[in-house]
Amino acid sequence: MTASALSLHTENSDIAEMQRIFDMQKTAFRLRPSTTASERLALLDNLKKTLVKYQDQIAQAISDDFGHRSHHETKFAEILTSLDNIKYYSKNLKTWMQPDKRHVNPTHLPAKAWVQYQPLGVIGIITPWNYPLLLAISPLICALAAGNRVMIKMSSFTPKTGAMLKRALGEAFSEDQVVVITGGGIISDTFSRLPFNQMTFTGSTNVGRTVMAAAAENLTPVLLELGGKSPAIIHASVPMKDAVEKLALGKCWNAGQTCVAPDYVFIPKGKTAEFVAAMRTRVAQMYPSLLNNPDYTSIVNNKQYQRIKSYLDDAKEQGAEIIEINPANESFSNTRKMPVTLVTNVNQQMQITKNEIFGPVLMMLEYEHLEEAIDYINQRPSPLALYYFDYDEHRADFVLRHTQSGGYSVNDVLTHVAEEDLPFGGVGHSGMGKYHGKEGFAAMSNARSVLVKPKFWSMRFLAPPFKNPIHKFIEKVLLK
Repeated sequence: MTASALSLHTENSDIAEMQRIFDMQKTAFRLRPSTTASERLALLDNLKKTLVKYQDQIAQAISDDFGHRSHHETKFAEILTSLDNIKYYSKNLKTWMQPDKRHVNPTHLPAKAWVQYQPLGVIGIITPWNYPLLLAISPLICALAAGNRVMIKMSSFTPKTGAMLKRALGEAFSEDQVVVITGGGIISDTFSRLPFNQMTFTGSTNVGRTVMAAAAENLTPVLLELGGKSPAIIHASVPMKDAVEKLALGKCWNAGQTCVAPDYVFIPKGKTAEFVAAMRTRVAQMYPSLLNNPDYTSIVNNKQYQRIKSYLDDAKEQGAEIIEINPANESFSNTRKMPVTLVTNVNQQMQITKNEIFGPVLMMLEYEHLEEAIDYINQRPSPLALYYFDYDEHRADFVLRHTQSGGYSVNDVLTHVAEEDLPFGGVGHSGMGKYHGKEGFAAMSNARSVLVKPKFWSMRFLAPPFKNPIHKFIEKVLLK
């Protein structure tokens, strides 16, 4: 058998296995479409124990996939956040599962009405490479809490993490409850075309369009978590050191490979030099060196590295000023580590102004009046996050009311994603639908309307012929 024939045989075998698992989960749900709170809590507890047990192996697998990824970043951003989400869902699940009583129109009395949140069925989760654990586990928690069965498609860019998670979750759950699927190409395409009851995709806007088109073939509802160019605005009244301390961490964390990382920053007119100096100081404090520093993460692969580099080369050719922050003056040849880089004097024809950067590069713009920054942001697709630095609550509220974004943080970056009681998601080009918090439970549930009437049926008095006194009363009194 030739190499191409062997590859095709393997792919066909993997697709057949994926279809088998999907059919198994659909059958399992059909035979038992409802589970108790205790059963769901037990599943969440299994997940918690598994993450704790395998935390070191998971951190190592992610680091191996990246070339190097800080173990501390993985444990803090992905494992700890996942554990906090499990605790939050476990605490609130029984309350959310209770019938949500609703008002009954007087003309329909006597009756009782409520909304019952019930499982949807089999949920498909497509994860990206940048936070391969968190962005698999976070929607998984929502799906399990809502009583669903789940298939998770891991990114082919992080194969070792996919294999590790497949092994770990395979020990914690039966195949008819939770399964991890690995591989790329036709496997990814086939996965997105399975007739799930709901699908959650996290990734780029372009791939999101493809996934949504594939899901539309089966009328599968899709929760899209995309990205975009998330802006930050620093008000002139804020000490530069205060804003830079947060922005530097937000841009360096995971080497900027975060969907809610600040992509560009508006700096008060004439303060760019002060901003650059503060960034140099803060980056050097966090990372005295970068090349062999275990706390500083690599770009995930050569394709992503070259993409970011091409943005910088294009910007430089068109007149932008490129400022590298390299505290130890190290050489980064033959490595995928990239120094923190600031870019100024940009124009709207540059690739860096058009595309999400997704790396340790921050574009700088100056503004004179707050309305200028707001107008610039509003002329572009709505971002996944918007960050505003100001200690004046009235101005912060003004920015909130005059902009649109998936999330809005004042005097901080990134951390709103880790607040488990806040819904997370985008708007417009940055996504649709929300998960985390109660919204995540609702997004992966069927909000089923229930109306119960006793033997006495009031609607008989409204039936034709329309000549009764009640009809005249409605026309004269209620239809006003």
